[in-house]
Amino acid sequence: MKLYSLSVLYKGESKTVLLKAAYDVSSFSFFQRSSVQEFMTFTSQLIVERSAKGSRASVKEQEYLCHVYVRNDSLAGVVIADSEYPSRVAFTLLEKVLDEFSKQVDRIDWPTGSPDTIQYTGLDSQLSRYQNPREADPMTKVQAELDETKIILARKQNSCCAIM
Repeated sequence: MKLYSLSVLYKGESKTVLLKAAYDVSSFSFFQRSSVQEFMTFTSQLIVERSAKGSRASVKEQEYLCHVYVRNDSLAGVVIADSEYPSRVAFTLLEKVLDEFSKQVDRIDWPTGSPDTIQYTGLDSQLSRYQNPREADPMTKVQAELDETKIILARKQNSCCAIM
């Protein structure tokens, strides 16, 4: 499971503006990184442009899943992850990031903002924290612990039956 990109965008009437983004392209070769990052930026903008306000969606693009959330106030977030990453955790991340962003960045700056002018530093830490959904999301952690417990109980049951 891997997160590659976390972006905050503004869905304007005529165009979508990238406000801030964080990328983890370390799994790609050095020479591919800039093209992969451009691809992720372009895909994020395109998905937001094609999504209605107040909507959430997951779109498959090649071997990636793009999770998009466009709020009614035109603020949007996109997570690009591999297909194994849990969509519920991705949408939890998007909701959290957009809430933090809207509290820290004045709404007047959204339509004209750019990654260079927007003063928001939370994306890199969130992208890093959510790389492991078990640690970042309490529900996923509980589910993983339940799954492990089931395996242990099944092993004990099988070993008890073998003894009899």
